[in-house]
Amino acid sequence: MAIEAVREYLKQWKKENDILEFDTSSATVELAAMALNTEPGRIAKTLSFRLPEGCVLIVAAGDARIDNKKYKAEFGCKAKMLTAEEAVEFTGHAIGGVCPFAIARSDVFIVLDESLRRFDVVYPACGSSNSAIRLSLEELEQMSHAVRWVDVCKLPGTEQE
Repeated sequence: MAIEAVREYLKQWKKENDILEFDTSSATVELAAMALNTEPGRIAKTLSFRLPEGCVLIVAAGDARIDNKKYKAEFGCKAKMLTAEEAVEFTGHAIGGVCPFAIARSDVFIVLDESLRRFDVVYPACGSSNSAIRLSLEELEQMSHAVRWVDVCKLPGTEQE
C-alpha cells in the first residue's frame, strides 16, 4: 500500500507518525480542505506531467492552476498530465493520493511552485486518498527532494486567469 511506503520514507525525518488519516476522502483539494478544516490554497496538490525524459511532479497550492504558457516556457513542451495508470507506474501512488514522497521511479523529478510561498504551512497527501501531513515549506522542500522552485501556475483572481 502506498501510504505504508510513504510512512517508511518519512522515517528518515522521524515524521512517520505525523501522517493524518481521515475517515472521509481527501482525494480532491476541496475534500482535503474540509477534512483538515483549512483553506483550499494550503492543500499542496501534486500534479503529474509527462516529459520527453520521464515525468515531473509539480507541487502547487490547492487553489492554483497550471498556466500553459509558463509551463511550456519552463519545461519546453506542452503540459500533458499523466493518465491514472501512468501516475501509478511513475509515482507508485494512485490519483487522489499522489504525493512527492516515496516515488517509484528515478526518472521522476519534483519541483515546487511559487504559489505555495504564500503559506507557512501546507498539507500534501501521503500516498492514499484519505491522508495528509502538515509541513512547513522548508520541510516540504527537504522531504520531497525538490530540485527547484518554479513559477508555472496562476492563482484565482489574477489577470492571467
